[in-house]
Amino acid sequence: MTRTVNSVCSYCGTGCGIRLETDGQRIISLSGNEQHPTNQGKLCSKGRELHHTVRTKDRFLRPQLRTSLQAPFAPVDWDTALHHSAQKFADIIQQHGPDAVAFYVSGQLLTEDYYVFNKLMKGFIGSNNIDTNSRLCMSSAVMGYKRAFGADGPPTCYDDIEKAGCYLIAGANPAYAHPILFRRMEAAKEANPDLKIIVTDPRRTDTCSIADLHLALKPGTDVPLFQAMLNVMLWEDLLDNNYIEQHTQGFDAMLENIQSMTPRKAADICGIDTADIVKAALWFAENKTLSFWTMGLNQSTSGSDKNNALINLHLATGQVGKEGCGPFSLTGQPNAMGGREVGGLANMLAAHRDYHNPEHRKEVADYWGVDDVPCKPGLTATELFSALEEGTVKAVWIACTNPIVSMPDAKRAEAALKKAELVVVSDAYHPTDTTKFAHVLFPASGWAEKEGTITNTERRITHLQQAIPKAGVSKDDWKIVTDFAVCLGEKLGKDWSQAFAYKTAGDVFDEHCGLTKGVDIDISGLSYAVLDEYGAQQWPFKKGDKPNQVKRLYTDHVYETADKKAHFVDVDYIPVAEPTDDEYPISLTTGRIRDQWHTMTKSGAVPQLMQHVSMPTLQIHPDDAAEYGIEDEALVAIDSRRGRVIAPAQISKDIRSGLVFLPMHWGKMTAQAGRANDLIQTAIDPHSKEPEFKHAAVKIQPFKAAWHGMMLMAGDKVKLGREMIAGYSYGVLFCAGTDHPVTSIDLACTKTLKDTQYKRLDQMLEQGQSFETLTYSDRKHGINRKAWLDDGRLVAVRWVGGDISEAKWLRKLMLEGRDVGELRPYLLAPGGPVDKQDTKGKIICACNNVGELELQAAIEAGSNTIEKLKGCTMAGTGCGSCVPEMKRLLSK
Repeated sequence: MTRTVNSVCSYCGTGCGIRLETDGQRIISLSGNEQHPTNQGKLCSKGRELHHTVRTKDRFLRPQLRTSLQAPFAPVDWDTALHHSAQKFADIIQQHGPDAVAFYVSGQLLTEDYYVFNKLMKGFIGSNNIDTNSRLCMSSAVMGYKRAFGADGPPTCYDDIEKAGCYLIAGANPAYAHPILFRRMEAAKEANPDLKIIVTDPRRTDTCSIADLHLALKPGTDVPLFQAMLNVMLWEDLLDNNYIEQHTQGFDAMLENIQSMTPRKAADICGIDTADIVKAALWFAENKTLSFWTMGLNQSTSGSDKNNALINLHLATGQVGKEGCGPFSLTGQPNAMGGREVGGLANMLAAHRDYHNPEHRKEVADYWGVDDVPCKPGLTATELFSALEEGTVKAVWIACTNPIVSMPDAKRAEAALKKAELVVVSDAYHPTDTTKFAHVLFPASGWAEKEGTITNTERRITHLQQAIPKAGVSKDDWKIVTDFAVCLGEKLGKDWSQAFAYKTAGDVFDEHCGLTKGVDIDISGLSYAVLDEYGAQQWPFKKGDKPNQVKRLYTDHVYETADKKAHFVDVDYIPVAEPTDDEYPISLTTGRIRDQWHTMTKSGAVPQLMQHVSMPTLQIHPDDAAEYGIEDEALVAIDSRRGRVIAPAQISKDIRSGLVFLPMHWGKMTAQAGRANDLIQTAIDPHSKEPEFKHAAVKIQPFKAAWHGMMLMAGDKVKLGREMIAGYSYGVLFCAGTDHPVTSIDLACTKTLKDTQYKRLDQMLEQGQSFETLTYSDRKHGINRKAWLDDGRLVAVRWVGGDISEAKWLRKLMLEGRDVGELRPYLLAPGGPVDKQDTKGKIICACNNVGELELQAAIEAGSNTIEKLKGCTMAGTGCGSCVPEMKRLLSK
């Protein structure tokens, strides 16, 4: 017997509802929930494949423990793991104080998990040392909202997308990062061609496919752009003076800065046309404007100021609390909003309260039944890892995140964890780049195995129902924390059992709801029963409120500030923290690709998601490529003052000259020399403490390799020895995860490959198994190739020398899984058989496996519109994420 379970996608902050069909033990199918107001049944390429991340071979099933990083892990029972960890924490707390321990958690936790972590650290351990990976992406938006409105309250909703007359998409690429929202933007533009769309981004991304105006500004110059736009509005008499006078304060204090930032001055700073700044300002002020932004504004040493400079535009034109307009920060992670609500950041208190406020601290302390909660600021993400490296923090618990890949200056993060006396990691997957540095591993249940809630970008709370049993002996994160808290209390001679006596996730949610009573986020009227009966709901939802009663905040223009007015924030333009110079003349920016998520712990194990972009590539303008002697697809060495990354070049006019782009998803486990954050500095915003990921000064040069090689492995026949990759200067896994039917590694080295190294490469493939082998060697030309066959079927290839692209047809042969038959003589020969040449090319449509060459052939045959191309190839008929790229092919 099967049943259908309601859940929500655990990737971006859009919060798409999904339905899981389960037989009680496994997920049979996944589909979009047509009744969920967020997505109405639509899913992106990542969401469509989410069920494939549940039962992967790297799922972590039972606790493990080791005494040092040099020792191997040993499986233990839960009691042993919990008591060992609690004793270590207790010893450190008793000897060094509560600030010597810390939690580093994640926007991918459920609200219930987040709440219990926060309660334990701030209420019972007695420290504010709990921060989250949301610090790396959303904390500048939090600061922007709080400075302007007095609280972290996004005032807008998704329905405003169809009601707006203008979009300003600033430093965001929703076509990749929030695809379902982008589908709504596309549809709104199609329904209303007069809708004006402005995109500000140094790169021409797929989001620009719907733009009427693309401002390709220099990295870090958003503040002068927004100030100049306000300058135009001021001189053109386009401000809402009545709103400014009645509902705001601080406008006069920033007039000097606004008047001095003329469009011409800003154009020189930003590297764009003066006329385009004027046009953007007029469109913004003369229409109902909805502004969207993400990391391009947030991830900066002036991220908070960028946020407020943008919000100032809305305040000046009275575009807050009204239909079809407002400042709309697009949340990056599925539950970053939920984490902000429960005080998951080191500088926040639960339920949007302020830890600087004695009354707020007393309210929370009384509710939790403790004497006090600390007023001393906690350590934010970069501060925490610095404290670990310095030794002032001795123990850290990392939950549901992979900071060894995601932290800036990643080598320093490695050094910090090596220095720690105790590193506890709770995760659903092992190994990860971070679990390699752990002493204790707690297996956490996955999203489909747990119950709880998340809050999406528009403040909408969705109830996730458990679909299948937990893998192994894994537990929900809130349950792990609860058991640990009781154990830690015992070690410290205290009884915390009543404070953490939760039996279900619903108990935690009810307690969280009670704490919100009387504040802006008040959800005292919510429960799982209400969410199940009426569907996902937006906050606030007070007792007595009706379902779907509140869509927008501040409709009465009463704000959460002391004077109940919205505040203009006067900001100054501050250049990037590490300017380019003669030694490091290029600016590097990092970001996401379409089909991958964060550090690929989940998405990297899904074959379909590895097809569009299979490895980290460096996007570079043709002028820069010519100046530095870099050829398309050739290897490039990218060096900063902190480290080196090696990646193939992707020469493109979609990026401005002087800037290069590198995706941030790959770590050492998936790309030995491709970890982008090895290059990134630890400079942070002084207000939000968010790092500057969007700029680093680098130099680039061709990577001169003595040899190139490729290795192909059939996943069900050959296991990959990942640890072998470390012996080479460069290694990229095209397809991470042992579930992939064909895993591929691209290798290159500056040193000549010796016979002993060939044997090391072969060891990665043979793993003690007995296969038929074919070899082809030409020492004069540096060619040494080997193929492994099992019962006539190709299961592995090691291809060194010559043109690597000639081996790509072998991957298709492996996928087919048939006897090689008459193709045997061609397996290692240059070029291969003529009829086996690639007819797909780069995969554009991941849903239907349609390649670039197939689309080009269809276009040449007469499919000269999007609709014809869809009908002919089926590309774009799944999630639709590939439509902007299809449009780009048509435009050529």
